[in-house]
Amino acid sequence: MQKENIKQQNTTLNALNTKTLLQVIGNTPLVKVDFGTPPTILAKLEYLNPGGSIKDRAALFMIEEAEQKGLLKPGGTIIEASSGNQGIAAAMIGAAKGYKVIITTNKKFSQEKIQTITAYGAEIIMCPCTEFVEDPQSYHSQAVALHKKTPNSFMLNQYYNLSNSQGHYRSLGPEIWEQTKGALTHFFAASGTCGTITGVGRYLKEHNDAVKVIAVDALNSYRSTQGHPKPYALEGIGVDFDAPILNAYQSSIDEFFCVSDEQGMNMLKTMARNHAILGGPSSGAVAYAAYEYSKNLSPHDIVVMIIGDSGRAYLSKNYF
Repeated sequence: MQKENIKQQNTTLNALNTKTLLQVIGNTPLVKVDFGTPPTILAKLEYLNPGGSIKDRAALFMIEEAEQKGLLKPGGTIIEASSGNQGIAAAMIGAAKGYKVIITTNKKFSQEKIQTITAYGAEIIMCPCTEFVEDPQSYHSQAVALHKKTPNSFMLNQYYNLSNSQGHYRSLGPEIWEQTKGALTHFFAASGTCGTITGVGRYLKEHNDAVKVIAVDALNSYRSTQGHPKPYALEGIGVDFDAPILNAYQSSIDEFFCVSDEQGMNMLKTMARNHAILGGPSSGAVAYAAYEYSKNLSPHDIVVMIIGDSGRAYLSKNYF
């Protein structure tokens, strides 16, 4: 009788199609947003991933790739330099898989993100803000140094690891293509590490080279200012160094659209109040770029824009 009950329970669980937390990363909704411009505008709500952002996808891909290659073994330590969301994703995945996690960051980090990372049991090392990522005091340089001296550790290295792009090529690209039935004409995403824009861009162009891929960059970034960056408030966006991922896959990007702090932040509030989408700063910049660009498109065009994370992670900064 007991064996029959167990068999019945297993049958019920299989019927429910139960999955682990990490297995439900992805498959986020694509929703219509009415900007009052000619084309159809669709927002990909990446803040509905388990860790709250698009970074869950690439972080999981890089960690599991490291496991398969023997670069990360049981009892090991995950190390990463992050301005927030990548750190949260690494902390969440590390907790699920039983790894110790150490995240280096700087003072641009919101309190909500710091508290989220520590809630997952990860350690945070606060580093000074630096003008260039190569600075020995930068949060990236300090993560590299920590990785070198920590046995059995793996650094995701999102700024330099080409697998960052591959993670989005394997996950987000196919998802968007399937959700739009291959009918999208334009794709907008923040350029940051360039993992998302190049990964999705490569996948879309392999299926339809006519799709326009537009990378949204901060107006004062290293790339936008041709190597002479200025301070800016937008987070999760901005090519702030000579990015290897961008250099490797730049052919997948058709053009860059630069956004100022004021433009991005104003659109952030507009998205929340007029469209009920509470996104983070990079989402405001991407939405602004998609809105302005779409004014010159036709009713036959279909635009997909990435809402990378939630505004709930920035409430203490009073952006809204």
